[in-house]
Amino acid sequence: MPLRKVPLPRILLDNVSCMRNAQQILRHVNVSVHDGGALVLMGSNGSGKTTFLRMLAGFSKPSAGQILWNGHDITNSGVFQQYKLQLNWLSLKDAIQDRFNVLENILWFELLEGKQGKSLPALELMGLGRLAKEKTRMLSMGQRKRLQLARLLAIDRPIWLMDEPSVALDDEGVKLLEYIIAEHRKQGGIVFVATHLPIKIEDAMYLRLPPRFPRRMTLVDMLDRADIT
Repeated sequence: MPLRKVPLPRILLDNVSCMRNAQQILRHVNVSVHDGGALVLMGSNGSGKTTFLRMLAGFSKPSAGQILWNGHDITNSGVFQQYKLQLNWLSLKDAIQDRFNVLENILWFELLEGKQGKSLPALELMGLGRLAKEKTRMLSMGQRKRLQLARLLAIDRPIWLMDEPSVALDDEGVKLLEYIIAEHRKQGGIVFVATHLPIKIEDAMYLRLPPRFPRRMTLVDMLDRADIT
């Protein structure tokens, strides 16, 4: 009987280290994430969670090791052009345009993706259906976060990178967040979540980042501060 071939992880962090402001925040991390997987990054403010997500998004490179997608290094320009089309980024900067109404804020991104028909259902799922024609400047912070999540659903890409997705959400909003993450994973989607607040994500892997301390002063810093006359 032939041996069953083990599938490659969709995303592999191979001995990855990461620097920020001349200080190491990750050292020799090895993580395999398959379709339907979830990795939760825990840590206090300033511990490097967003830096880690930016590295996963290809905005910065590991200081050591490599990040592989389908077995290929994402820092390769040809690979990255394909990889970035798999990513859905939810950041603390909501990218909501106040000159558009609620629905238009999603339709615009859906149009860019060449997709249609998911904007309004996504708003309704996130409890914003009745506000579809309202100007976004009228939304509360929690409603703006729900709008971000609705946009995530409408764009419908397989890999979610979520930076503090529960911030500003009420208890009902957090439950909706947990629900859409679970449903996305059931369909084979992958989720990376950076948070300092508890979010229920079944069978997730957890990576806790230690608190960072001010970096050591370098010779350049000392020269900059010196009172040279």
